Amino acid sequence: MKRWTRFAALLATGTLVVACGAGEEREEAPAEGSTVGVTDDSVTIGAHFPLTGVAAPGYSEIPSGHQAYYDFVNANGGVHGRQIEFIVRDDAYNPTNTSQVTNELVLSDEIFAMVAGLGTATHSAVVDFLNGEEVPDLFVSSGSLQWGDAPADRPYTFGWQTDYESEGKIIGQWVAENMPDAKVGLFLQDDDFGRDGEKGARQFIEDQIVEVQRYQSGNTDVAPQIAALQAAGADVILGFNVPSYTALSQLTALRLNYKPTWFYSNVGSDPALVGSLLARFSEGAVTDGSRLLDGVLTTEYIPGVDAPDNPWMKLWQRVWDEHGGEGELTNYRVYGMSQAYTFVQALQAAGQDLTREGIVAAIEEHGGGFEGPALAPFRFSADSHMGISGMQVVRLQGGVGEELTPVLVTDIGDAPIEEDDSAAEDAPPDSGIPDQPAG
Repeated sequence: MKRWTRFAALLATGTLVVACGAGEEREEAPAEGSTVGVTDDSVTIGAHFPLTGVAAPGYSEIPSGHQAYYDFVNANGGVHGRQIEFIVRDDAYNPTNTSQVTNELVLSDEIFAMVAGLGTATHSAVVDFLNGEEVPDLFVSSGSLQWGDAPADRPYTFGWQTDYESEGKIIGQWVAENMPDAKVGLFLQDDDFGRDGEKGARQFIEDQIVEVQRYQSGNTDVAPQIAALQAAGADVILGFNVPSYTALSQLTALRLNYKPTWFYSNVGSDPALVGSLLARFSEGAVTDGSRLLDGVLTTEYIPGVDAPDNPWMKLWQRVWDEHGGEGELTNYRVYGMSQAYTFVQALQAAGQDLTREGIVAAIEEHGGGFEGPALAPFRFSADSHMGISGMQVVRLQGGVGEELTPVLVTDIGDAPIEEDDSAAEDAPPDSGIPDQPAG
């Protein structure tokens, strides 16, 4: 029924073709799976990102990181002799647009897989369509639980970054252990991002929470929320919000002379981006916005530009210098390269006879052992499509994250939080390209 749905959609749009690859007729495709988007010498993938609009600062840089790493791999022969072709479409962080551009990617561009589509609300609009069309939906750029907690319901979708519930647990435990008398307020994006983070944090600080405030993405007036947190006497604020709302919350607190301790999730804490947003939103009143974040608590799950001597950062700088576009290497480009490295491992594990079904099976079988810059292991298996399993707590000072904990790993639900140093000695191979998996 799913394949008939795809056939009907293609027929209706006039895009039905008989070739699955260069010179191959559909009946000649391998019987064990779909080779849409695959030829003997290429594999075409796609993604939706906010290249314009309110979420473009920072997030629009992620696909340039992907492209730089794919160009690096392609220059070194590709994967199994195939060049990676990456099509990015702009959804402006609007779910309606996401549906439109995803239809184009799947039905017109005939991508092999969606890789790293960004956003909780935006990707939620297309995740079921992608699974219905049996398109691999790999390494979503969001920590929502829905990308990996129920593989039976969404068998083609995989997360990548540490999920928000696990992050909330790690944050909540740290606050409970280090600030047991704090009055905690929650500042949350009003979607799965905020709800998942809240769910995790409440496991440890339920009795410490004095106020919860949520914002609707797109509404830039957060004065009522920040004032309510101040009125409740919250002296520690946990923020599960995107970078623009970190800047808005900081500026609003300055106007209210409100000085709590801030603990932002990883998503909202990039010092360079938030600093530039603070300068812009304040119309120049804040000239060194990154310094305004000194003392802010947050989390990390991959090394960033504040660690230039890290071996992974040396690789990413090399890749950017050789294949990057305009601008400097940023944490968002590092994020994109890190995802791309994982995708290349998935292609390698899927083997020469690449199919959509085959790459899903390969990630389930080999993905838990994928290497890379992540501070904690992946959780990929047939029973879980969740991504990175942990992170560490840091304090920002001068734009650099000072480590406050070892790497902490956990899972959703009541899984314990434990220390993990399995990735401590990880470094990229000299070639900069993942080694082929064994078996």
